[in-house]
Amino acid sequence: MSDRQNKREQFQSEPTTGKKWLIPAILLVIAVAAGAGGWLYLAQPSYGHQQVTAGQDGALHFPAAELADGKARFYRFQGKTAEVDFFLVQSHDGVIRAAFDTCDVCYKARKGYRQEGEDMVCNNCDQHFRTDMVNVLKGGCNPAPLDRQKVGQDIIISANDIERGANYFTAAVN
Repeated sequence: MSDRQNKREQFQSEPTTGKKWLIPAILLVIAVAAGAGGWLYLAQPSYGHQQVTAGQDGALHFPAAELADGKARFYRFQGKTAEVDFFLVQSHDGVIRAAFDTCDVCYKARKGYRQEGEDMVCNNCDQHFRTDMVNVLKGGCNPAPLDRQKVGQDIIISANDIERGANYFTAAVN
């Protein structure tokens, strides 16, 4: 064989330097990342929902003073047929508002809301809703209202009222 042929074979043959593992390793990393991402999506993290239960009187009690900072608090109640998520927030007008952590339109996505300043923002469609309109505007993409009452220094929500929202949380995720 001539020197020229040896050189040609050297450049045409596959390298034997241990780089054969590189492509499978990259594919493995991609597969693990995709699997972890899918698991996180399907697990639907609670976004900081605090688990709550009803008292002996069949109601949930929340100290109004804890909501005075205007920050939404997210809760999860274990209903008879589903876990039901809801939030409480004191709007700038001083009224404490309650709503299911969903709406009539986006409930199947099970993504809920987040707070941005004076707005509650749908995590599915990014629509903004003023906190002072929660419990006032109903239907469509507005946060689904949840009955509540202020008694003394507490906000009280009936477990039965929370149960009425279970249908929002039993629907299949799209």
